[in-house]
Amino acid sequence: MSMGRFANSTDPRSGLEVVRDWNGVAQVVLRSPKGASARVSLHGGQVVSWRNDRGEELLFTSSKAIFKPPNAMRGGIQMCFPQFGYSATLERHGFARNRIWALDDEHPPINHNDNGSKVSVDLILKPSEDDLKCWPHCFEFRLRVSLSKDGDLSLISRIRNVNGKPFSFSFAYHTYLSVSDISEVRIEGLETLDYLDNLSHKERFTEQGDAITFESEVDRVYVSSPNVVAVLDHEKKHSFVIRKEGLPDVVVWNPWEKKSKTMVDFGDEEYKEMLCVDAAAVERAITLKPGEEWTGKLELSAVSSTNCSDHLDHPVSI
Repeated sequence: MSMGRFANSTDPRSGLEVVRDWNGVAQVVLRSPKGASARVSLHGGQVVSWRNDRGEELLFTSSKAIFKPPNAMRGGIQMCFPQFGYSATLERHGFARNRIWALDDEHPPINHNDNGSKVSVDLILKPSEDDLKCWPHCFEFRLRVSLSKDGDLSLISRIRNVNGKPFSFSFAYHTYLSVSDISEVRIEGLETLDYLDNLSHKERFTEQGDAITFESEVDRVYVSSPNVVAVLDHEKKHSFVIRKEGLPDVVVWNPWEKKSKTMVDFGDEEYKEMLCVDAAAVERAITLKPGEEWTGKLELSAVSSTNCSDHLDHPVSI
């Protein structure tokens, strides 16, 4: 299968490949010239792998993950739309992460200056008749996943209202980061912010720590957050730098020991190896009038911890 018409890369050394998982669902593999790679499944538009140029996996996937539609796989980066969390009528975290997406061969242009240095794939999701029964709004959800020549992973989501009336939604890139030991990890960039604590009925608190560290279950939505946040992993001596646009909130989640034992698709001890840090729009719903389009961007970099402070001062460039 040729991927030429789906690629937006002018770098001849970068490549795209389509493979099939054991359910027969297509996955698109992106490779950078230096050896980094990413893998995107058409099931959910989910990024199921992101490896650096040494072949190290940077995203967490549970050893007990269930790789079978219609449910999302536990790990990677999931597209949570049109809701994040629970509601009476929709699946948890919405239906986008549980549907089969299509390759988007139209992909209207995105204005960004990558100078042809990224390899990209474009996916699209439109509602099925069943989706319209539970959420009666016509939309087009376009997703571009790109890998830069240096191995940075970027996702650009564009959601257009093709409905005759306004609709509202919440959204998150539900991102499972692989860490060496949750007790050795800290997040910088969220200090002094207000957060909604999902373990206390969404009560609002103010973050008091100089950095966020972990010694018990955490399930929080940090609101009105800066566009650059860092996750420092002391043992691995590297940091994840998370840059975002159009996404005012950051969700931080680790189930810890007790909850891990209640999840069928998650190992009892795996909470030690993962941390979810999600760029999101949760506190206030996004409303689109007919014909309007919303854009939400995420860029993930894995950098040496000694260089991390340089990246925190660096503006969003995606």
